[in-house]
Amino acid sequence: LRLARAAGAIKPSVNARVGALLARPHATNAVATPAYSELSSVPLYQQEKKIERFTPGDENRRPFAYLVIGSARFAYMAWTRVAVLKVISTMSASADVLALASVEVDVSSIPVGQNVTIKWRGKPVFIRHRTAAEIAEAGAVNISELRHQETDAQRAQKPNFLIMLGVCTHLGCVPLGNAGDYNGWFCPCHGSHYDISGRIRKGPAPLNLEVPPYKFTSDSTVLIG
Repeated sequence: LRLARAAGAIKPSVNARVGALLARPHATNAVATPAYSELSSVPLYQQEKKIERFTPGDENRRPFAYLVIGSARFAYMAWTRVAVLKVISTMSASADVLALASVEVDVSSIPVGQNVTIKWRGKPVFIRHRTAAEIAEAGAVNISELRHQETDAQRAQKPNFLIMLGVCTHLGCVPLGNAGDYNGWFCPCHGSHYDISGRIRKGPAPLNLEVPPYKFTSDSTVLIG
């Protein structure tokens, strides 16, 4: 009976202590929960990622944004101006370019058997007033034997005047007149020989001396270009 009474007295005391322990929050498992009023004042994106960000429309970012936008507009306007000027410059040729596009020459002042050299588009142009013997010699050549086959009539609109560019077709040197093995033109750079019609006869040049576009506006005047 005494044991039973002692056990009955101990049981309530143990239960009370266990209840007290369960009611006390454990120090290691305690989580501080912020109040709702504190969370409601913080934007949602800051609650989720917990990093410091500028809020939309922050005044500290406006000068940088204005700088970027202004620089982009300035660059675009500058590029547009350059593009427009380039188009205009290509469409309207200058007076110097128009002057060099064609040149008029009075060939009546060239003595028979002599050459003159003029400048056209930055290149030398040979004009020779040929003799009757030279015309006959040029016409008697068998074109089948030529490297670049052209008749003299194809190269000279008027037999007594031969007009061609003074630029060797090998590497662009200027040939010498009244020289070479064919009494025409000789290129001293690499030894190309041209006849009295400006046709390549010997040496490394692959083509005849080029004939520029021209027309006689009168018996004594020729327009080149």
